[in-house]
Amino acid sequence: MNQPTRLFDIPRYQLEHIPMKLMMTSKVGGEWKSYSTKEFVDAVDQASRALLALGIKHGDKIALISHNNRCEWNIMDHALLQIGAVDVPIYPTMTEDDYEYIFNHSESIYCFVSNDELYQKVKNTMPKCANMKQCYTFEKYDGIPHWHEVYDLGASMDKQEELEKMAAAVDPEDLATIIYTSGTTGLPKGVMLSHRNMMSNVINATPRIPGLVRGQARALSFLPVCHSFERFIQYLYMYNGAAIYFAESIETIKADLNYTKPTIFTAVPRLLEKFFDGIVANGTAAGGLKTKIFEWAVSLALQWEPENANGAFYHWKLGIADKLVFSKVRAALGMTEIKAVASGSAALQPRLARFFSGMGVPILEGYGLTETAPVISVNTTAEPGMIRVGSVGKVIDGVEAKIAEDGEILAKGPNIMMGYYKQPELTAEVMTGEWFHTGDIGVIEDGFIRITDRKKEMFKTSGGKYIAPQLIENELKASHLIEQSMVIGSNRKFPAAICILNEPGVREWCSRHDIEFTTIEEMAQNQQVRDRVWKDVEKVNSGFGQWEKVKKIIIDTEEFSVDNGCLTPTFKVKRKPILAKYEKQIDELYAE
Repeated sequence: MNQPTRLFDIPRYQLEHIPMKLMMTSKVGGEWKSYSTKEFVDAVDQASRALLALGIKHGDKIALISHNNRCEWNIMDHALLQIGAVDVPIYPTMTEDDYEYIFNHSESIYCFVSNDELYQKVKNTMPKCANMKQCYTFEKYDGIPHWHEVYDLGASMDKQEELEKMAAAVDPEDLATIIYTSGTTGLPKGVMLSHRNMMSNVINATPRIPGLVRGQARALSFLPVCHSFERFIQYLYMYNGAAIYFAESIETIKADLNYTKPTIFTAVPRLLEKFFDGIVANGTAAGGLKTKIFEWAVSLALQWEPENANGAFYHWKLGIADKLVFSKVRAALGMTEIKAVASGSAALQPRLARFFSGMGVPILEGYGLTETAPVISVNTTAEPGMIRVGSVGKVIDGVEAKIAEDGEILAKGPNIMMGYYKQPELTAEVMTGEWFHTGDIGVIEDGFIRITDRKKEMFKTSGGKYIAPQLIENELKASHLIEQSMVIGSNRKFPAAICILNEPGVREWCSRHDIEFTTIEEMAQNQQVRDRVWKDVEKVNSGFGQWEKVKKIIIDTEEFSVDNGCLTPTFKVKRKPILAKYEKQIDELYAE
């Protein structure tokens, strides 16, 4: 096999060119279970024969839902794809109403889920989903259909000839998957991606990922595989012969990092913010000289620039900081062998890119959407002149980008989606010829794309001035006291902001200023804390125009999360629910 052209070609490509003893590993019953490349390919074939025995045919839609990434999900993914079926990955955090809508809209006929909790959610929707025949769990429970009831149907080789004919008939242009975007507003849209859409992206993005030594690289996977970013990167790992380890859960991430010692993993800015807050809280808790050395090291890392732009003396000092501080931090985090962390899904604060890169954990910020399968651009240290802090990198091979007259980023290439499933009118809204409208506002400087805001999130004040909230929000989150923020003020006299306190940061600040820390809720009412938060807001304001300055703030302590409906499953802020939640306080704030 030369280059794979369909997604299910990738494991066979690996088997032919980079056969691995440990291709993929996940926890089963508390123990790590691994597949070699050969074992994985055999398991995929058996699952495909089982699906054929179940009556599944080319074009049928099958839903996959899992709380955690696992080998079984990937086996089912490739097994479905190689018989020409279409998988429909769904976020486990979506509501039953969302499940019902997606099952009916996609006409899914079977569903495979990770556990009994998800099984019950699916079961509750089944009476309202005419096409859904059965749901199976990957984990075993009494009285619940288990996926081995299907998988075991493929033990016989009776369907092998039929499987081979169906696999040969799958065209690279065929629909491979429908990914329903979680969205910040409205019903989910089903993004149709072909084998070619995703396969081209895997091949064209590969040169941008450093440290992918075939057969030696190790990847830790913990972002939801239903998200196009993590799913794409798993295909890329397989294509490049990186051993994949699936984290048991987001709660076990530190232990999983220490166990796997990955050379690469993917992250979203929210996770990197959490890592940063934890590192700072631990470093400043030591007290005395140790804290002073730690703060000196952090200040150095925050000045980091790519490609030794700071000069030899800076890097000499950074080397000392590494020996005294950062080598110990990397060891504690299980990042002693890390070559790259790919960050996507939302805008990354430049200070985080500088800090982690400065401490020896290179951050490669990229950009894309589900509709672009998903990568448009990415920073890289793999070659000179290809990384710029504050940007999302240069476009990958085969992809083009340009800026429309209104500042919107447009993209075209083999990665652009086939369209929105059953919604040609919505597809027409985002396509101008071959150019896809991303909905993001940005600029291209020396080939580097820099995103300034989401087009739909920009708003006008009552004075007619445009505000780009994301820029201000990212600067506010640079405060050690502010965990999250959302700028408001559409059709109001001035911008204001909702600021969620960062408990470790507040606790540490109170300790340094001899203020007794009781609870974070009480600290939110403490005037000294509030004054200090406002001081940070004023510091941010100094970098913006008069009309953009935040004039008032709401301080709260409950984090925006997926569970409380304030974040999408990919950790993007859902503005409407947050505005509804704080409606009374916002009205009072502007009435003053």
